[in-house]
Amino acid sequence: MRLHLSPEDRAFRDEMRTFFTTSVPQSIRDAVAAHRELTKEQFIEAQRALNAAGLAVPHWPVEWGGRDWTPLQRHIWREEMQLAGVPEPLAFNTSMIGPVIATFGSQEQKERFLPATANLDIWWCQGFSEPDAGSDLASLRTTAVRDGDDWVVNGQKTWTTLGQHADWIFCLVRTDPTAEKRQRGISLLLFPMDTPGVTLRPIELLDGGFEVNEVFFEDVRVPAENLVGEENHGWDYAKFLLGNERVGIARIGSTKRMLIEAKEHARGITVNGAPLSEDPYMTARIAELENELLALELTALRVVANSAGGRPHPASSVLKLRGSELQQAATELLVDIAGPLSVASFADDESDVPEWAQVATPSYLNYRKVSIYGGSNEVQRTIIAGSILGL
Repeated sequence: MRLHLSPEDRAFRDEMRTFFTTSVPQSIRDAVAAHRELTKEQFIEAQRALNAAGLAVPHWPVEWGGRDWTPLQRHIWREEMQLAGVPEPLAFNTSMIGPVIATFGSQEQKERFLPATANLDIWWCQGFSEPDAGSDLASLRTTAVRDGDDWVVNGQKTWTTLGQHADWIFCLVRTDPTAEKRQRGISLLLFPMDTPGVTLRPIELLDGGFEVNEVFFEDVRVPAENLVGEENHGWDYAKFLLGNERVGIARIGSTKRMLIEAKEHARGITVNGAPLSEDPYMTARIAELENELLALELTALRVVANSAGGRPHPASSVLKLRGSELQQAATELLVDIAGPLSVASFADDESDVPEWAQVATPSYLNYRKVSIYGGSNEVQRTIIAGSILGL
């Protein structure tokens, strides 16, 4: 494998680095660097800055705002964005429903939704998981029954991330309960969150935040034209969507940034009269994480080199699995460096505990989710065993 960038790719990297560090408001990048919760307005402002420069959806078809980049250029684009502390374009829009509509949607759906989705004029949320159908998504029970020109939807979704901000939902529903295989009777519908019969209830998380929600559907009428692709083929579109989601889920750049922060904070913490950065155990732990991250980056480059036709490579499951584990390890490292300071998670504004230490524990708790979303790590191991190892 060629491990060095070509002069052209180095120039591309420098172009991306310059844009991300100069064209996205510093206040937003500072909030990301400090692990603060971004407002809806900050997400929108950042994505619109990227979209105006043609950098929000480079992996989409060119006619809908994409760029004819190589897989390596897309990898560089994502990593430099993460290193710069720029909020990534909203995944529900750009990595999930956008590519699905671009690939399987009708021409009318493409024209109606894709420009607004890229510019975050529509904020999408994902209606997949249910109380008894999380990783076993084929067990979903939300139904859609055809009634004239409408589908009538009844059921419940859960863990709907940022649903409180969403304008529309892309929702898996069961349209043929008699299908011989559970996967064959599922369809994908699109509808506004303010449709009569849709109710959203927040779920408080362990870190004290309200990032996810329950969504209930009671006789929700959805126009038939809002069906994506073919009836009862929603499982195919869901697999395509989740494969795209996993490609960017490793977040190598973000983990690199956390390790840089960890080393900086370790230099500022004194233990037994010496900086924590000089503790042999701590230095060995950081070095081990850096080596593991390098191995993951090389795996990502290998996936990039073997991605063709715009389809996710099966090894994206490896990136999701190992990437999520390293993200969690990095947040745990920051908690351990903060030590007793990490218990000041909910300190008041007058506290002299540094902000990074105050957010260390909430970030650690929040990152427990990354081994679950996008297909739990247990499911990824099954995919790896079957699709990659042939077991």
